[in-house]
Amino acid sequence: MYIDRDIGKLLKKYATQYPVVTVTGPRQSGKTTLCRHTFPNRKYVSLEDLDNREYANSDPRGFLSEYSNGVIIDEVQRVPDLLSYIQGIVDEKNIKGEFILTGSSQLELTKSVSQSLAGRTILLKLLPFSYTEIYGKTKFMPSSLDEVLYNGFYPRIYVDKLDATEALSSYISTYIERDVRQFYNIKDLTLFQRFLQLCASRVGQLLNFSNIAGDCGVSVPTIQNWISVLEQSFIIYRLPPFFANIKKRLVKTPKIYFYDTGLCAFLNGVKKVEHIQSLPTRGNLFENFVISEFIKLDYHNSFKNNFFFYRDKSGIEVDLIINDGQKNIPIEIKAGQTFANDFTKNLDYYKKVTSSIVKGNIIYTGKTQKRTDYNIYNYFDSFKTFNKGEY
Repeated sequence: MYIDRDIGKLLKKYATQYPVVTVTGPRQSGKTTLCRHTFPNRKYVSLEDLDNREYANSDPRGFLSEYSNGVIIDEVQRVPDLLSYIQGIVDEKNIKGEFILTGSSQLELTKSVSQSLAGRTILLKLLPFSYTEIYGKTKFMPSSLDEVLYNGFYPRIYVDKLDATEALSSYISTYIERDVRQFYNIKDLTLFQRFLQLCASRVGQLLNFSNIAGDCGVSVPTIQNWISVLEQSFIIYRLPPFFANIKKRLVKTPKIYFYDTGLCAFLNGVKKVEHIQSLPTRGNLFENFVISEFIKLDYHNSFKNNFFFYRDKSGIEVDLIINDGQKNIPIEIKAGQTFANDFTKNLDYYKKVTSSIVKGNIIYTGKTQKRTDYNIYNYFDSFKTFNKGEY
């Protein structure tokens, strides 16, 4: 079963404009499925296969000559030197869309691509399913918000009807054993997994390297390095603070969020849907869910927005600020189902100190309402609206 991906339109478009299109993203986000479905008549080869990898390493010209009519090369970061040979072919032939490349190691892939294929390729980031992809385009329907947060959005959980706990446990084991051990040369894998759990317990909080280092029993530079590892492999991202020319002093520390709520919930010890309701960080998990959805919408549609949060030294905070290049759109995120008047408190403050004339937004789990002062959305309605680029 193939589930249509929003980014598919961009992939087709860019294949008519660039000789190489590179698709990166976390493991099991659907990169291979997307590329093979978008280009069904294209030859395909995976460099995860040892024989293919050895052939590409030992005889790159011979390897590429077998795919003279275009090819999808999976996990191309496994043989980074191959990109130099692709450059030569591209410069000689200049055929649009001849090479479709995928890779799940962001650091290695982007570094190699920038060195060898600068100006010849465009980079697309494919994250796991968005809410509107899985629940707006298919017959899948969640029984509750907690089920959404628990399952997360990795494609195999839906396509193969897997138990989320079992699938995510396997995902973490594979990630640690393969990527962390092989690519990042981290020796103490048990300690690294403990570090992962500590990050999950701090989702939506200001990133405090010293605090995590103390709880993990390692140095601050080690934690800084490990945070970079998680970012490079699309496990977490840092949401930077918003800066503006206002009198109030603003915090300068980013927050951390996970790209997938199911993975975050699993690392927080959740083993069943019922555990979500009693999770102390459920509100933070819902906040993570909403923010990661906006990031998916941006990556998969190439809106090219910038994302921030607002927080000043007194603790007043607005969960998300979206900058679309012209204006800053403030968004408050609330996990409650009943709208309360104090939901607007932080937006009122933000509007006052920034002199913002942009209409603020409140996203919660209740019904969408019409008001003159703020846009008040149910989370699903907000995703559909913002997916159209409407702010």
